[in-house]
Amino acid sequence: MHPAPGSESAGVHEARFRAMGSDAHVIMIGHDAALLDFSVSRIAALEQRWSRFIETSEISHLNRHPGDDVAISPETRLLVERAVEAWRLTGGSFDPTVLGDVIRAGYDRSFDELSGTLRPGSSMLGKGATNIVIGATTVRLPEGVGFDPGGIGKGLAADLVASEAIEAGADGICINLGGDLRVLGRPPADEAWGVAIEHQLVAEPVVLVVLAEGAVATSTTLRRQWRVDGRARHHLIDPSTGQPSESDISLVTVVGGEAWMAEVLAKAELLRGSARVFELVGGTGAEALAVTDDGRVLSTHGMTRFVGPAGIPERVQLAHPEVDS
Repeated sequence: MHPAPGSESAGVHEARFRAMGSDAHVIMIGHDAALLDFSVSRIAALEQRWSRFIETSEISHLNRHPGDDVAISPETRLLVERAVEAWRLTGGSFDPTVLGDVIRAGYDRSFDELSGTLRPGSSMLGKGATNIVIGATTVRLPEGVGFDPGGIGKGLAADLVASEAIEAGADGICINLGGDLRVLGRPPADEAWGVAIEHQLVAEPVVLVVLAEGAVATSTTLRRQWRVDGRARHHLIDPSTGQPSESDISLVTVVGGEAWMAEVLAKAELLRGSARVFELVGGTGAEALAVTDDGRVLSTHGMTRFVGPAGIPERVQLAHPEVDS
């Protein structure tokens, strides 16, 4: 994110920190600096409820009690509701019940704790989003099914906290949680926000997205990588195979109204590959851009409305990929 030049005294407040396993950046516009602390603490509180890596979280509790009606907070109910909605919207390309597949791929702990060459994880969990039961104050997972909110949790957190900050009196706010970004209210100096879309193997940003209000989400196979038995693995599981995606697309960015939806569409479109990319964004009001493994840049027609004067390149020069070890 690139706020216009300003200072704390001019009403621009920002914080950088780690949250939800990602780098987080919050910029708030307004003269009440306490609202920045409020937003940071709310993000931390949602992580405590939603992380599958925190034993006391509501998601962990839900996963320990499949088949039971588990009491949850309104925020967690909304998370599960949005995840099931996303599963239906994408025809299963996004599936919040791939937890067993994720663990079997070796992602059995926080990414910050993954190191070296790992062995395949062990899990008997299967998929079953269709049979999740959402009550007024409870959720029931099917027997033998686990729930992993994944990136949709970051997107929804950005949406919720941004809205809460505006309701609490902030003039404007931009929340970026690991590439899932939501902006509301007045930008700095009454200008739009500039969001650089970066590719792990490209020296310069692919494009600069210019956004007055709305959401941007980027999904990539390059950011969270590890090795299992010498083979490269990443966190984007294709629900149709149960394995890390083998799509010929390495990055998709979606611009839309809400971050949770943009996140879901970005992941689902990446899994489709270049031959079918952008099938899902039609009719949603969202626009998208993709980078293929050979450096081609693809985009929807309307994406040009959201990029800076440099426009959208036809191709980018990719460096030799490296996998974290």
